Amino acid sequence: MVVPIGYNVHANGIRHHLVRHAGPGRRQMLLVPGITSPAVTWDFVASRLAQEYDVHVLDVRGRGLSQAGDLDYSLDAMADDVVDLVSTLGFDRPVVLGHSMGARTAIRAARKAPKAFGGLILADPPVSGPGRRAYPSAWAWYEDSILLARRGCSADDMKAFCPTWTDEQRSIRAEWLHTCELQAIRVAYDGFHTDDVHADLPHLHTPMRLIVAGASPVIGAEDVAEIRLLAPAMDVVTVEGAGHMIPWDDLGGFLEAVAGFEEHIKEAAHGSR
Repeated sequence: MVVPIGYNVHANGIRHHLVRHAGPGRRQMLLVPGITSPAVTWDFVASRLAQEYDVHVLDVRGRGLSQAGDLDYSLDAMADDVVDLVSTLGFDRPVVLGHSMGARTAIRAARKAPKAFGGLILADPPVSGPGRRAYPSAWAWYEDSILLARRGCSADDMKAFCPTWTDEQRSIRAEWLHTCELQAIRVAYDGFHTDDVHADLPHLHTPMRLIVAGASPVIGAEDVAEIRLLAPAMDVVTVEGAGHMIPWDDLGGFLEAVAGFEEHIKEAAHGSR
């Protein structure tokens, strides 16, 4: 069993904390979690992904052990973090796996630095934006849970917010949610409605896979059709029955959805010759 190791690095003007799950694969994977998921909450997923990749899970600015406080928490700032981290750490065209907000961050980062990444795995990115339907989760869900965590709460207290999760999953969330800077979460949440990542998609030419949570209202069939129109080479896999927090609902299904992405990269490279 690989023991995860946390480390800090200065990139894009701030201190970032990451957790590394060293694997046998030559290619690095930078895993960018969602809006309120510190890196440690992805340990149970990253440890399995490390069977193929050298996995580095990011504490996104304002979360976990990364720098917080009076910072720029915009999508562009988070995307710039990803671009500069890959350069600073000397990664060789890593795969970026982003979940939810992290997937939107990966899209914007790839628009900014198209040659920096070997591929993108986009897990259930919010498709809200200017002129589009609102993100299905209300702001109060985030604010109320973070304020509760700030005071100190238990796994049982988290049942009101995460009723389908296991006690272990709720315990980790109760332990770490207080590290999420409320302003960082507010800016990211508002950005779901003001940032247009659809405009980025036609400019992306790296191999990409969209993982859709089949039981989540975040991405519907019409959204998949639009994404395929904007990015025709997008590979799409649906994890049937899984909610937005896909690995929490169906870890095996999520790992199967990720599996074979290296072959997809090879096929894309062969097709471009």
